[in-house]
Amino acid sequence: MAEVISADYEVSSEGGVRHWEIPYARLEDGTPTVSNPASVVDDAARPGTVTRVCGTILSVDAVNSIATIDFTCGMVYRQPVRNVNAYIAGGAENGWAAIQFGAPIYYDNSGTMPAGCYLSLSPLNNANPQVGNPLFGFAVGWSDADTASFPKAVINVASTTDVAVMQRGCGA
Repeated sequence: MAEVISADYEVSSEGGVRHWEIPYARLEDGTPTVSNPASVVDDAARPGTVTRVCGTILSVDAVNSIATIDFTCGMVYRQPVRNVNAYIAGGAENGWAAIQFGAPIYYDNSGTMPAGCYLSLSPLNNANPQVGNPLFGFAVGWSDADTASFPKAVINVASTTDVAVMQRGCGA
């Protein structure tokens, strides 16, 4: 059989943005909101696997239950980030850290997260610490003044702070 290059082989341009339509049923949060972080559910449930693809919701189509999500590696969005970094047995928050420039930021669907906040410093989830939270991205500055304001939040005091987050997306 002769090899033929299909005219529709490319579904996303090299080095370009990565915007994909994802059904609500595949999202950690089945009620997506524009500009919120998103994490795509991994049904394989492999122990210790926390590499679910994450991105930022660009639009929602409530009629067809589809969200368009930006999975572009390196895109920066301002997001509320909880400074929790540890949970105790039973799920309560048990540690809070200052948010440092370059700190890893995780998609955290723990029950203790404030409404509208999906990101934290905790690699472990309060409900299922064996699986943990997927890496969403890294804290960066959105301006020179913001970069100079690091660290954000206070050690041992629970808070939620707006942080520019460079998302890991699908390219890392």
